[in-house]
Amino acid sequence: MIKSLKYQLPAILWLVLVLVICNVPMNDIPGSSQEYYEGFDKTVHTGLFFVLTILILYGSINSHKSLFLSFFTIFKIAFLSFFFGAFIEVLQWKVFTYRSGDWWDLFCDTVGVGMAVFSYLVLCRTRHGKKI
Repeated sequence: MIKSLKYQLPAILWLVLVLVICNVPMNDIPGSSQEYYEGFDKTVHTGLFFVLTILILYGSINSHKSLFLSFFTIFKIAFLSFFFGAFIEVLQWKVFTYRSGDWWDLFCDTVGVGMAVFSYLVLCRTRHGKKI
């Protein structure tokens, strides 16, 4: 268990970064008063969770020393990423009251997870001779 965690170090660091970014007061971030475009926050959520899921998949590939992860492993990774997104939204709703938990943020987190899993399935499984 501990030995396989060394492959997940980038994912763990990214997870901590996402936790900090999603729970810091927006007033403390320079330039946060201006919004780049409507929905920018949702794009950021999608990107953060896309990268998180890709890093977890990458760590699992290195841990198993194979490009081909079982569907159960892929499901566990997707569920873990989704659960982390839900955990952040609950924290924003109940603990960090200066932020608001939002269903649309959780939806965008889930879209990022889905994009990462889809990317893995298309790029790693299909391109290397194994059918999805």
